[in-house]
Amino acid sequence: MAYIERREAEGVAADTVPIHDGAAGDYVQLLKPRVMSLVVFTAFVGMVIAPTGINPIIGFVSLVAIAVGAGAAGALNMWYDADIDRVMARTARRPIPSGRVPAGDALVFGAWLGAGSVVFLGLAANYVAAGLLAFTILFYVFVYTAWLKRSTPQNIVIGGVAGALPPMIGWAAATGTVSMESFVLFLIIFLWTPPHSWALALYRSDDYARAGIPMLPVAKGLRATQIQMLAYSVPLAVVGVVPAFLGMASPAYGVVAAILGAAFVFLTWQVYRMPATDKEMRPARRLFAFSLLYLFLIFVMLLAERGFAMP
Repeated sequence: MAYIERREAEGVAADTVPIHDGAAGDYVQLLKPRVMSLVVFTAFVGMVIAPTGINPIIGFVSLVAIAVGAGAAGALNMWYDADIDRVMARTARRPIPSGRVPAGDALVFGAWLGAGSVVFLGLAANYVAAGLLAFTILFYVFVYTAWLKRSTPQNIVIGGVAGALPPMIGWAAATGTVSMESFVLFLIIFLWTPPHSWALALYRSDDYARAGIPMLPVAKGLRATQIQMLAYSVPLAVVGVVPAFLGMASPAYGVVAAILGAAFVFLTWQVYRMPATDKEMRPARRLFAFSLLYLFLIFVMLLAERGFAMP
């Protein structure tokens, strides 16, 4: 950033200075590391609880490939969304809209990482896992980012397919196939995504409206959002217990999952009863925070049960 400081000292405004000195940290930000960590975690759980097990070295290499693929999707998403990121308060300081990374560089960076991650996973594990990873990246970039996000209030529902696939990819890396058990892991995340995302959208609706993104609270209003959040939360609570009935987890897991699911539904019910006059959207904020804890605990319990079951 020394170039900017020097130009400002010469009397040139910062917003007129072309910035092309992205540091390594800026490229890391392009990868959306927080999203990547969730992808890696859920893929790891899918990989570990798969019935066949996996060689630790192959497993580690596969997780690196999955992480890189998730990062590639994030970088391509930031490249395409740079125009709307500039007008949203929570995204305006991202590397591309802030000018720290040129858009073209981000495109090349994401494309190479995406292609490399798929090839790498295919060579390290198998082509089923690699195919699922390729589908996930392409679906997130072309179906969700380029099409659904700006065209329909159901963007996060259909687009949630991409975010729900990582445990299935991990399962496939270990087994070379998919199964009903891996589909249940997928379904948990798929049903979790809408109430989690809409809780955030409720108290960030001004940001989305300014960017022209038709998130459900912006396009359909508070009441429609409250109803649909509840419609996804109830089946989520049910599906969260299903691993106990498929032999993936013990009855103890089922009890705890049922309690967590009931708490999720209760918090969603509080959002359902939230009046439009609540400008702070406190119930939505509480649900958003708990939703992160819910998903983490569900997958941690599955992982722990697999650990206890191992000799």
